[in-house]
Amino acid sequence: MAQPSTTQQYVLLPAQGLRATGRGATPGVQAFLRSAHPGPQELTTPAGHPLRMSVIDSIGDDGAKLVEATAHDASALRSLQPTVRVVPVVYYVPAVAPRWHVRAPLVIAGHEPTPVQSVTVRVVSEADGSPIPGAIVVALTSVGAGQGAQGVTGSQGEVELTFASASVTLERLYVYPTNAYWSLRRENVTLTDGTQVALRPLDLDYTDCLRHYYRNVPDDAGAGVTVGVVDTGVADHPDLVIAGGANTVVGEDPADYGDNGEGHGTHVAGIVAARGLPPTGIRGVAPGVSLRAYRVFAQGSKQASSFAIAKAIDQAVTDGCDLVNLSLGGGPPDPVLQAAIADARAGGSACIIAAGNNLRGPVSFPASDELAVAVSALGRLGTFPDDSAEVDTITAPFGSDEAEFIGDFSNIGPQMDLTAPGVGIISTVPGSYSEISGTSMACPAVTGVAARLLASSQVLGADRDAARSEAIVGILVASARDRGFPDPFEGHGLPQPC
Repeated sequence: MAQPSTTQQYVLLPAQGLRATGRGATPGVQAFLRSAHPGPQELTTPAGHPLRMSVIDSIGDDGAKLVEATAHDASALRSLQPTVRVVPVVYYVPAVAPRWHVRAPLVIAGHEPTPVQSVTVRVVSEADGSPIPGAIVVALTSVGAGQGAQGVTGSQGEVELTFASASVTLERLYVYPTNAYWSLRRENVTLTDGTQVALRPLDLDYTDCLRHYYRNVPDDAGAGVTVGVVDTGVADHPDLVIAGGANTVVGEDPADYGDNGEGHGTHVAGIVAARGLPPTGIRGVAPGVSLRAYRVFAQGSKQASSFAIAKAIDQAVTDGCDLVNLSLGGGPPDPVLQAAIADARAGGSACIIAAGNNLRGPVSFPASDELAVAVSALGRLGTFPDDSAEVDTITAPFGSDEAEFIGDFSNIGPQMDLTAPGVGIISTVPGSYSEISGTSMACPAVTGVAARLLASSQVLGADRDAARSEAIVGILVASARDRGFPDPFEGHGLPQPC
């Protein structure tokens, strides 16, 4: 019987870790991985059956291989090398808080009409009335049903929304700008053609949640520590100094670790190590660190493969990163990332990972890995405008300080280690600044605190082994202060820099 010819991507892994050089490695596995050179491979199973695969990428000479093969040939590989794990590639996304969007068509009196009226909405700056292009406008006639209309403003700040009448009453109106402004949330709004909506500009002197807990510090805070940001890349920005990095996306320039167009990694990097100062810039938690960028998302992509992430973690450890920040997740538990995180621990580095944003869902992978430091998102009343979309994230339970809450989007669970500011966080984006919520933002806050603690500890100079990475995590966890939430919400609590 002919076998299906559709190919998919797999990762070939040694029995332990990413490389066939450690515990449990055998000469046969080492030889097999070393012989798997880039390009098509034609092999023969012990039973004499031919199999084909194509090697696309590799983590070192005797390390994990990214291959393309049919499901039949992938299964045959196991008989050829029983101690090599053949793992399908999976994908992960940035750990930002979800936004409102229209998910159902408009319905009137139990029928689904064809909307016939266009309503133009103009979005402008509250400061000077200038138009704001690129803002997402979400007009919900029914919040519960997700009904309404949405669109993106053009160069004149205008968006055309289509309804069943020329005047429509909304339960909620949301506006999400790309940068430089706070989001907007309004209730019981009547839209007519020409309605104008004004957004509040970001004030870089503003005390957001991050700066409430971690005040601006001297330029050298965190000096001597190297931090790797595994993300969408980091853009050139006046507030950021990038010491180097790598792009691990197959088919892209390995030296192009700049932002992929999504801005997420640049925002994360600013929370760790921005070196600006208000009112013209912003400062991160540990501006003195040596910051390295590892891009795992392709240009314009919102997904990163398990192989690209694992290769980036491996490279970050090779480059001497003490801390590896992963503000991503959402895929299934995966042996490839488990191996990468374990290798990082064995190499003296700690992986700090966002817990995910599934509205109180379980801690997502890879934050749920037993060797990860999982981080939830803390919010505080009064650190964002009362007409911003961040208002929706306020929910019980509240902490010992009744102004504190864990953002409604934040995942929770027994794997939680720490919490940190993650609601309405102002940071760098390509060419500007933006406020974003998510465990993606809480994670680099913890990374910054860890850097400051490590910089003043004798652990920094210790041999790069498992004992060192365990000591790093121990110092970080010991610094945490309980905020009065149940353990699954905050773990050990909010970490405190020295």
